[in-house]
Amino acid sequence: MSSKPSRAQDPRYDETEVRALYRQILSAWNRRNADAMAELFDVDGVAIGFDGSELEGREGIAAAHRKIFEDHPTGAFVGKMRTVRFLCPEVGVLNAVAGMVPPGQADIDPRLNAVQTVVAVKRDNQWRVALFQNTPAQYHGRPEQAGLLNDELRKQL
Repeated sequence: MSSKPSRAQDPRYDETEVRALYRQILSAWNRRNADAMAELFDVDGVAIGFDGSELEGREGIAAAHRKIFEDHPTGAFVGKMRTVRFLCPEVGVLNAVAGMVPPGQADIDPRLNAVQTVVAVKRDNQWRVALFQNTPAQYHGRPEQAGLLNDELRKQL
C-alpha cells in the first residue's frame, strides 16, 4: 500500500495560484493596463485573441494591448473559472468562460462571450502564462447552448 498523497492532498497541485493568475489577467484587461497584462506572461508567452490574432512574447503582448486600449474603448470581462488540471506540478491548464460588458452598458453582450484557456507554467517559484487563448463561444446552430452560457455569465455580474 502506498502512502503517497493524492493530488488533492499534494500541495504541489494547489489550484490557488493558477486561479489567481487568471483573475489578474481579467483585472489587467478591465483596468486597460497593457503592461500589467503582459507582465503576467512568461517571457515567450503567447496570447491568442478573440479575432485569432497571435501575440508572442511579453513585448508583443504589451504593444498589441496598448494599441487596443488606445484605439477604442474596451468592454469589461466577467469571467467564471470552470476547471484547473495539472499536467505536472509546474504546468496547469485552466478552463474558463467569459462575457464582456460593453462600455456604458450594464449587461453582457452575448456576441462577445468566449471560452478561455490558460496554460500556466511555474518557473523559479512564480506562475506565469505560457498560453492564453480567447475563443468566441458562438455555438453555431445551438442557440440553447449560447443562451445557457449567457445565463451562467450573467450570474457573475
